[in-house]
Amino acid sequence: MKESILFDQFAKGKSAHLKRTNNCVIYTRVSSKEQELGYSLETQRKACEEYAKKTQYSVMGIFGGTYESAKTDERKEFNRMLSFVKKSREKISYIIVYSVDRFSRSGANAIYIKDQLREQGIYLVAVTQPGDASTSSGDFQQNIQIIFSQYDNQLRREKCMAGVKEALLKGEWCHKAPYGYDEIKENGKRKIVINEKGKLLQRAFYWKATERITHTEISERLDALGLKLDEKRLSGYFRNPFYCGLMAHSALKGELVEGNQEKMVSKEMFLKVNEILSENRHGYSCHEEAEDIPLKRFLKCDHCGSFMRGYVVKAKNLPYYKCNTKGCCNNKSAKEIHGLFESVLKYFSLFGNEAIKGFVTKQLVANYNRAHKEKDQSKEAIKRQIMEVEKRLERMEERLVNEELTLEIYSKHSLKLKQERMDLEKSLVKSQKRVSNLEHCVNIILDYIANLPSSWALMAYKDKQLLQFLLFPDGIRYSKKNNECRTTKINSVFSYIAGLVRDLAEIKMGDIKLSFDIPHLVAPAGIEPASKV
Repeated sequence: MKESILFDQFAKGKSAHLKRTNNCVIYTRVSSKEQELGYSLETQRKACEEYAKKTQYSVMGIFGGTYESAKTDERKEFNRMLSFVKKSREKISYIIVYSVDRFSRSGANAIYIKDQLREQGIYLVAVTQPGDASTSSGDFQQNIQIIFSQYDNQLRREKCMAGVKEALLKGEWCHKAPYGYDEIKENGKRKIVINEKGKLLQRAFYWKATERITHTEISERLDALGLKLDEKRLSGYFRNPFYCGLMAHSALKGELVEGNQEKMVSKEMFLKVNEILSENRHGYSCHEEAEDIPLKRFLKCDHCGSFMRGYVVKAKNLPYYKCNTKGCCNNKSAKEIHGLFESVLKYFSLFGNEAIKGFVTKQLVANYNRAHKEKDQSKEAIKRQIMEVEKRLERMEERLVNEELTLEIYSKHSLKLKQERMDLEKSLVKSQKRVSNLEHCVNIILDYIANLPSSWALMAYKDKQLLQFLLFPDGIRYSKKNNECRTTKINSVFSYIAGLVRDLAEIKMGDIKLSFDIPHLVAPAGIEPASKV
């Protein structure tokens, strides 16, 4: 016998004896405030307290008492309760709930949590679903109830999502309106309209699309207008298709639908902004507008097509441009590239030559007027169409007076004619838009580009970027192999001016290290040199 006792310590399969007490905790919850009306927290708590009193359990704590969804187990009060029962100095043996689905609806995960508690001698007790959870049959019964709760949860979700999808397909947004919108009632119907914050956010889209400025500067501009908006949140707003009239939702299974909400920006502007955002492919962000590297986000590597990053060598305090593509090795001093770019700008300058400036002014005015001849002809055609529509309306009125037409037929056809007349009048207004003082406007532009290299060098970072993209909309590419820049697109107006300057001043192209992939220095289609000055 003594020998048997000595070897008992090496035996297997012996279950640990867990001391059971009468200590318990109560957990109550509802999924939403609306659900409380039929399944109130007070009702649950009262029923659990009466059960504890009836069974002579000592309540060591009450948890929950708030709105928590049971489809996942990431709940503050739920986790606080689990932590308490596991770490309490007073041994807790029971968790009392109103029903098993009040504990959790997460299915297999809820069963796992319950089994972990059971191994520590902590049992789940449901007031409205009696059973002994310490026995195999009672534990099995609770598992079945948890599975059915999960199944019921999934059925509800499917029905809810089907309704959500149906509403989305009709263009109705079922959730809270995004930032920048208000929900209003108009004739008994819900409408989503832009509020004052949305109007400022609308300007942020415009700044990003047209000026390509950083999120930091956008945030600062908004702050100056009275809207405090963290720059880190701007990317999320810029990528939300809701602002351009489209709706994205998990219920649509990857599709986009047109919504009935008021559009904040056009689809074209939304795509333009996101195209700019996608240019930052390497994941770094540039918060500083460094004056030493104004060609960043404009200069591309000619070998791989990627944007060349601007940086400063700290040891020498010298700015450089570098392609980040692995193995490309396209790296060049910013000073050299800036000199190359300024030599390109000289080709579009008038060099202060008043004789050339006067000729270019008259030539541009003449070309503008010639280009608008077609519009003038179109304007006369529109006027004739309006007169024809008015004659038809007069004839219909005469026939109505002479009782040749009924009022119903007259109303139907006259409405169409009046709409046609209105559309023609709108087209006429557009065709009549002309520059009021054309020669003055041309002179302002020519003064601005009189000496482009000096003007560009003196500009602020933002203004340099605007001028660069105005001249070369697709940017420029730098080839280290040939030590030259190339482009595929030049602003047609600047190209035309450069052509005139070249012909009159006989500037040689050989000194300019810029190659074009398109026919350059050719007047835009429909423009010919004026015969008289």
